[in-house]
Amino acid sequence: MSEVKIASELRDQFGKGAARKIRRANQVPVVLYGHGTEPRHLTMPGHDLLLALRTPNVLIRIEGAVNELALPKGVQRDPIKGFLEHVDLILVRRGEKVTIEMPVTVSGDVVNGAILDQQLVQISVEAEATSLPTGVEIDVDGKDVGFTVTAGDLDLPKGTTLAVEPDTLVLHVIAAPTADLPEEGEAAAEAPAAEAGDEAAEGEPAAAAE
Repeated sequence: MSEVKIASELRDQFGKGAARKIRRANQVPVVLYGHGTEPRHLTMPGHDLLLALRTPNVLIRIEGAVNELALPKGVQRDPIKGFLEHVDLILVRRGEKVTIEMPVTVSGDVVNGAILDQQLVQISVEAEATSLPTGVEIDVDGKDVGFTVTAGDLDLPKGTTLAVEPDTLVLHVIAAPTADLPEEGEAAAEAPAAEAGDEAAEGEPAAAAE
């Protein structure tokens, strides 16, 4: 579990103009809330926050204006340049259980003639707020058609429990489409067209004899 210390300052200016000014100073507007407390408006260094958010479910130790532990709850980025525009953080306490979306990654390649169909790229789990898992990996190397992994099959990190039904499908290996399927489809499409042409020919009046 990654824990990153990031400094903070209280923010008393709001609105789009204030937010732009904050970002020009390489800071990010942040709102911290949770545990029934009033939301606290902060600014935090943009570069430090951007690096921290590269880790899924990173635990942030806020220092300076407030001294709290928090998890990312909402992140707004510039759609073109990708820089952080606004971040929501939620308070957590040591020993507290929280539900998060844990990344599911795969390694290896399935056999020739098969396709990996991954239904979930992340899965809901419950874990202690200060010991959150960073993800789980599934090895599919050499797996053949019929190989299936459900949520209950996952090798979860210690202290982590599922927040979904164990029979939830995570991924399975299926047969690749065969090359003759499109040809059959084309033949089926051509048949009605040919029949329509025959009917049209039958309905045409006979040519007058000279």
